[in-house]
Amino acid sequence: MSTAPEHGPSWDDPALTLLARRLRDAHRLVAPLPPADRRRCIRHLLAITDLAKRDTALAARRLDAFLADFRPEPGSR
Repeated sequence: MSTAPEHGPSWDDPALTLLARRLRDAHRLVAPLPPADRRRCIRHLLAITDLAKRDTALAARRLDAFLADFRPEPGSR
């Protein structure tokens, strides 16, 4: 059994910081949606957040796709 620390991303990784900010902003975008739509979108964002733990670049691409497809309904704001 090794006592060496895991070599994950560093805390000051600019790509992770940007992704975290974009995920936060995406959660703010879905907050005003009706409850059923909001739950579906939040589940999607949580899946992207979980993916970011393993593959930051893929998570960023998935977030890009989510935001490109995200269209709030008229009158939801």
